[in-house]
Amino acid sequence: MSAADEILDIVDENDQVIGQSPRGQAYAEGLRHRCVFIRARNPDGRIFVHRRTPTKLVFPSLYDMFVGGVVGAGESYDDAALREAEEELGVSGLPRPEFRFKFLYDGGARGSWWSAVYEVRCDLPVRPQAEEVAWHDFLPEEEIERRLPDWEWVPDGLAAYRRLKDHGATG
Repeated sequence: MSAADEILDIVDENDQVIGQSPRGQAYAEGLRHRCVFIRARNPDGRIFVHRRTPTKLVFPSLYDMFVGGVVGAGESYDDAALREAEEELGVSGLPRPEFRFKFLYDGGARGSWWSAVYEVRCDLPVRPQAEEVAWHDFLPEEEIERRLPDWEWVPDGLAAYRRLKDHGATG
């Protein structure tokens, strides 16, 4: 099954399930769905940053300071956070990511999605999926701050990062 065929829960403005749809259709029609964002830090406190591959359905070739993705139909945010973190980092045996907060991201013409933000410590050597990640490194937060104006970041990840800063959950 391709990523576009994955079935997602479609939700309302209160994050209540109102239907289901294939991911490709949800994206094309701007249907509200659920996503998880996981900020992964290494033992030195550096943050995993990557550039998405040009073949990604959404935000190809942009930089991101989170791993994550869509929540599958019937899947909990917590289960999706662990699954996505392990998949995208290419590891198994991560501790369960810690939930920070949830917000409704407005992607304009792309629609909106409920976004649950998590953090996890990754003590394991990472092996990101080549089909998902074109480049990666663990960067200190100061370097990320310096790169904010220069690199083109995924807009939903940037919104999550700014909310983390507002919540005092950086550093």
